[in-house]
Amino acid sequence: MRNHGKLLVLLTVESCCLLLVYSTHLYGRNHMIKNFKIVFFVFMALFVNLNVQAGETNIYKQTVSLSMEKVYKAVYESLEEARFYVVFEPYISKNIERFAGKWGDSYNQNKLESIRSMVFCNGWYANKVSNVDPDMLALCPLRLSLYEKAGETTVVFARPTVIGEFSQAKPVLQEIENKVIEAIKLGLKSVK
Repeated sequence: MRNHGKLLVLLTVESCCLLLVYSTHLYGRNHMIKNFKIVFFVFMALFVNLNVQAGETNIYKQTVSLSMEKVYKAVYESLEEARFYVVFEPYISKNIERFAGKWGDSYNQNKLESIRSMVFCNGWYANKVSNVDPDMLALCPLRLSLYEKAGETTVVFARPTVIGEFSQAKPVLQEIENKVIEAIKLGLKSVK
């Protein structure tokens, strides 16, 4: 759950407890029972809301039973077709493998066979975001990562709407997020 959700719950719980104590003190036990029903309803509504928030994830993730080479090429081409141009391609596992001796047992504990990343951007969307909330340019360029283990490749993408939760640019960020996720899905579908 995000921090603002925790704060909201704490403030609501505290407010409800104060309401019960205060109403009992001023109006007696019968008023407290009436208010308890209201508080119970508020708690139930919060509980449902918290379960919905817990179901959302900050990271889009999709795993397929294909090699890194096939998945990487397909996702790259799909992003570019969607006009998200890849500007940098870090080959993370190659870059860190030289530290295997230095890091010892801390090196690659998950036994990932390959880790790659794509840094990409769409100038039109960058302009659109900057027109609404220039601080959200912190997201530009976007990136996704891929990792391979035991014949499966996983694509992970940090959702821009999580960072821009309270930004006026959230509708634009949602549009970007949807288009990138759609490009990932189309890319993965094309190699199956």
